[in-house]
Amino acid sequence: MAPSKELTHELPEIASTRLGRRSVLLGALALGAGATTQATAAVLPPEATAAAFFKGADISWAPQMEAHGYTWKNAAGQSQDLLAILKGYGINAIRLRTFVNPSGSATDGHCGITEVAALAKRVKAAGMSIMLDYMFGDTWNSVGVQNPPAAWKNLSYSQLLGAMNSYVNQTMNVMKSNDVLPTWVQIGNEINGGICHPVGSVSNGAQMTGLLNAAYNQVKQVSPSTTVCVHLAQPQKWDSMQTFFSRYAGNGGKWDMSVFSSYGSASVAAGIVANMKKIADQYGKPFMQTEFGGPVSKVSATRDSLVAYLNALKSTGGQGLFYWEPEGYSPFTGYANVAWNSANRQPTAIMDGFTQA
Repeated sequence: MAPSKELTHELPEIASTRLGRRSVLLGALALGAGATTQATAAVLPPEATAAAFFKGADISWAPQMEAHGYTWKNAAGQSQDLLAILKGYGINAIRLRTFVNPSGSATDGHCGITEVAALAKRVKAAGMSIMLDYMFGDTWNSVGVQNPPAAWKNLSYSQLLGAMNSYVNQTMNVMKSNDVLPTWVQIGNEINGGICHPVGSVSNGAQMTGLLNAAYNQVKQVSPSTTVCVHLAQPQKWDSMQTFFSRYAGNGGKWDMSVFSSYGSASVAAGIVANMKKIADQYGKPFMQTEFGGPVSKVSATRDSLVAYLNALKSTGGQGLFYWEPEGYSPFTGYANVAWNSANRQPTAIMDGFTQA
C-alpha cells in the first residue's frame, strides 16, 4: 500500500475506490497524532501447512492502536483479542511491515524490527504464519515513492550494498533470535520503479538487481526455507510489469514468488488476477496477492470484491490474499479502506467475504 497513490495510475473502476494514504493520514490520530510447497511447509505451523490457500491481513498498525487505547470487538459485540477475531474469519497469515529508522508517528512510523518481532511472537502463538515486508525506507515506500532511509541517502552503490547486507542480516537475525522466522519475506514494497532511488531505480537495472539480490541472499543465509517475494502494484499494467521483470530477470534477479497489490472492484478482479497468473507463468514463479482493500463506506461492494478476488486466485492457482489494515478505524486513522466499524468497534460485513470464498 502507498502513502500517496496516484489515482490516475489505476483502472477507472479502481481509481474511484482509492484514497491517497498521505492525504488521509495527515488529518488522522486524534489521540496522538515455489518457492516450492515443500519449502513453504518447512516453516509453517501445522494448521497452516494443511491449508492450500492463505487468507491473510496486514495489521501493522495494531500495536500502536493498542498503545492509544483502541480495542476490538467481534461480530457478536464481545471484546476480544484482534488475532482471535481474525482467526474466526479463517485468516491464517499476518503480514508485518518494517521501517529502517522510523519516527514515533503512530500512523507513519514505528514498525522497527524489535516491535515487529514482538508482534510476530503473538502471531506465531496464535498459530498463524508470518510475512515480513521490508519497506527499505524510514516510512512509506510504494509504487510512486521509493525513498531510501535517511542514513542511506548519500551512499554510493557499493556503500548501499554494504548497508543492505548488514541491515537485512541484522533484522533477520532479530526475527531468528525471537523464534519468529517468517514464512515469506517481501524484499521491498510495490517496487515497480525499483528501490532506494536513484541508485536502485528500475532504470538502473543492474544496480537495482544487485541490491535486491543482496537482500535475497541475506534472507536465505539466515532462513533458507523462507520464501522470498518481489512485490509489485497494479498488475493490470502489463508494460510496467514487463519493464520490471525483464530488467530484474535479465540481470540475474533472484526471487521465489511474485506477489501483487490490487484494490479493484469485483468487475475487474478476474482480469487482474489473470494478469498476475500470466506474469507468474512467464517467469515460472508461484504468485499471491498481498494487498487488497476497498471503501468501508461501501460494505457490500467491498465484500463482493474480496470474494471475487479470492475466487479468482483460487481458480488460477494463486496461493493467497492479504487485506491491508482491516482493523484500522477512526479516529486513529482516516484511511478509508479499512474493514472495521468505528462506531461499535466491530468488524463490518466486509470481513464475511473471507468465509464466503
